[in-house]
Order: sequence, then structure tokens, then C-alpha cells
Amino acid sequence: MSRIYILLIFFFPITILAQSLPVGTKIIEDNYRMAQLLGEIDSSVSFTSRPFYPTLSLHSKSTFYPDSIFKDSGELTDYNSKQSQNFKFQLLPIAIQEQFNSHHPYGINDGSMIPSRGFQTMLSAGIYAEYGPLKIQFQPEVIYAQNKSYSGFPLDYSDEFWAQYYNYLNKIDLPEKFGEGSYQKAFWGQSSIRMNFRALSIGISTENLWWGPGMRNSLLMSNNAPGFKHLTFNTIKPLRSKIGSFEAQIIAGRLTSSGYNPPGADKKYQGRQLFVPKPQDWRYINGAIISYQPKWVPGLFVGLARSFIIYNQDLGKGITDYLPVIIPFEKKNVGDLDEDKKKRDQYASVFMRWVWVESHGEIYVEYGKNDHAVNLRDLLHEPEHARAYIVGLKKVFPFAADKNKAIMFNLELTQLENTKTSTIRASEYWYSHYQVRDGYTQMGQVLGSGIGSGSNLQTAQVSYVRKLNSIGVVFERQLHNNDFFMNQ
Repeated sequence: MSRIYILLIFFFPITILAQSLPVGTKIIEDNYRMAQLLGEIDSSVSFTSRPFYPTLSLHSKSTFYPDSIFKDSGELTDYNSKQSQNFKFQLLPIAIQEQFNSHHPYGINDGSMIPSRGFQTMLSAGIYAEYGPLKIQFQPEVIYAQNKSYSGFPLDYSDEFWAQYYNYLNKIDLPEKFGEGSYQKAFWGQSSIRMNFRALSIGISTENLWWGPGMRNSLLMSNNAPGFKHLTFNTIKPLRSKIGSFEAQIIAGRLTSSGYNPPGADKKYQGRQLFVPKPQDWRYINGAIISYQPKWVPGLFVGLARSFIIYNQDLGKGITDYLPVIIPFEKKNVGDLDEDKKKRDQYASVFMRWVWVESHGEIYVEYGKNDHAVNLRDLLHEPEHARAYIVGLKKVFPFAADKNKAIMFNLELTQLENTKTSTIRASEYWYSHYQVRDGYTQMGQVLGSGIGSGSNLQTAQVSYVRKLNSIGVVFERQLHNNDFFMNQ
């Protein structure tokens, strides 16, 4: 299978305004993160909760010009903004993202794009305005995909095999194909309305989120799916204290189904219709992340992320129904069976990122669970049950003769496949659920790791970097949905 992926961004120089850097602006994000490893920016910024705000957290002169953080960058000339004492306005960059899959649909961390065979393009542009603490960012996205037909899950497999496949498909909203013919859709994209006060921000947003230290994958929140409508209360730069700095976000949002049926929806087994229609209802999501940088260990970040999803029709009226992220982690402390009656699905992870500026490198890990542990003994006795993890490292080798040139190496391992405990103790595939049957998805794509349920991925990348210019190679090995195929 051949695949071509191109991202073009066109923009004029932009001065110091407080707009966010959208998740998925990979070249610029990588440049900021590399600058941190080289000791050129603040080492207390975690990069574990994005989008982030370079002009606020890094005192950059421009969100989209990482070079503007350097002392020798010079002043930027602003051609596309209008400012008065209280009001500021500017055009946002125009982004065109192109993708071509020759044989099968494929796509990870491409936001509003869909897994599709053939040519696909995304166009994004917008405006940004400030009036005192009020910040308005309007940055919609428009998608066009050829969405050509292809050979999917073989229709000539036995009905028994299809019945086993539907044990999975009936618990998640992952269509094999997004309708017939071409696909066109417009999204709110990276838009938001916020009120900022010092290091804090509150507002409503449809921006993509990224939680955790991973560069290729995240267990709970990534830009693999389109952004969703959510209320947010978050930090926009580290909160300083006597014991270190903190970054955090809490959201409450609305998830939507794709509206497309899985393949073979008309199949039957032993007289029974295999496809069970999912509820025609939206899902409520509540999530939170917090990271801490201890004052006594520069470069070390530790944190916790958690999220819950539940159908609107099953949502209660109490504070812990709207904010389940505050309930205890141990099932015994939330009433065991009472928690199951809530018909909600939980995901939680702990993570660590350690930056070694002197060595120009970092290591990171995220360890997650998709179910409550019964108690502490259960967690310690079987920590591998219902778990997933990400482990990675990044190393930069700067050129001695020119600080603007470097070789960057990144290695990352993602493991979502269930362990052997699932053979003797019931465990759902990651991102699927027997009660919340659309699963952990938004419009037919997984919110977390784009490789999907039961899958594993190993990634190795080597690049030559010169400021915002980069050329390199990426090697990946993906094992697709091994939880299903190994159980046949």
C-alpha cells in the first residue's frame, strides 16, 4: 500500500497574541519540544496538556514562529493584524493538509479527516480577536475525501466468524467505510471562546485536545478524531508554587456518533440478526488531567488523566454524575455494583516525562487502565489487567558548528492488546464497552490512540532538522486488533 501525506501551512508573520497552537501542527510542536531539550525554552512547561499557548507560557513573540523565542530572532513585522488599546484582531494561518491512500484507508492523528481510500484534503483558516480578557478564535475545517471502495472484512467468512466479529463491532462505533461515494463535511475545527485571567482560562471550545507525554500516541485524548464541543477550565501556562509548578484541565463535553453502520449489517447467525442498532443518543464526556513539576527535580513531570463517558439518557442529576472524575478510583469505594448500574465507561492513566537538558533528551511513559480496580490489593496483585501503556524516548544531537541544525531521534512503543488475565477475568477491548456501545469514539474515530482497540505499534523516527525544515524517515510496525484475531 502506498500512501502520501502532505501538510502545507501558509501564514504571515504574527505578533504576540494569545491564540492557541492547534494540536496537530506537528512541525511547529516538535520544534518547540526540541528547543526545550536544547535548553532554549522554559523547562517547566510539560507539553502533556495541549493545545498550549507559546506566547503566554514561553513568552514567544509569535505562536507560529518558534524561532521568535530566541534572543537573536529579531522583531517580527506584523502584516495581518489590527490592534487598538483594548481590541486586537488578526487572520490565522491557512492550512492545507493532503492525504492519498492507494489501497486501504489509513490515518492516525489527522483530526477531522477520515480513514479513506483515495485522495483526501482538509482546508483550515480563520480569525482571532481579543478584547480584554475575552478571546475568540474561529478556525473551521472543511474536509473532502474521495472515499473509494475497497476490499474490507471478507464477506465470504463464515457466519460464525462474523458473529464473533460482531461481539466487538456492537460495542464500538468504528465504521469500515463512511458512506458511499465522496465524503464532504465542515467542522467548527480549532475554534473557541474563552475568558482568560492570568494563568487560568474558562470557555467553550471544539479544539482537539492531547493529554499525556506521547508523541505518536496518547491513551486518553489525541487529535485522531474530530474535535468535540466541550466546556473547559484549564491553565494556559504553568501555575507556580513553592513546591513546583502545575498544569491542569477539566472538561465536560458532547460526543456524537458517526451515523454509519458497520460492515455486514444484514448478516444473521442461527436466525439472529448480528447487528444490534446503537442508541440514537449523544454521549456525555467528563475528563480531567493534572501534571506536576517538582521544584527539586528540574525536568521531571508526573501526572494523572481520567475520563468518563455515558449516554445522555443514562446521565443522572447529581454532582458525581456530571463530575465523575472526582469519585474514588477503587470500585469498593463507589459501591461496586452501584457503579456498574451507572452504565458509564472509565479510562484513567498515570504518566511521567523526564527532560534531561544537559543530554538533550527525554524519556516518557503513560500507563492506563480502562476499568476500576476493586481495591488496592487488586491493583497491586494484577496491575496488568485491563491495562495499556506507551513508552518512548527522544534524543537530539545538535551540530556543534550550527545550533540551528540537529539530528533528532524518536522511539515510541504503544501496547493496547489485552494481557492473559482477560482469559480468566472479563475485560473489554480498549475503547469498546458493553453498556456505552458507541465506545470511546467521536464521529466514528477513537478519541485516544489512533491504532485502535487491541492494537500495538512500534515507531522509530530519524530526522535532520534545520529550524522549521525537517527531512527524515519513519519506520512503523503495527499489529491490528490482535485481541480479536488471537481469540479466533
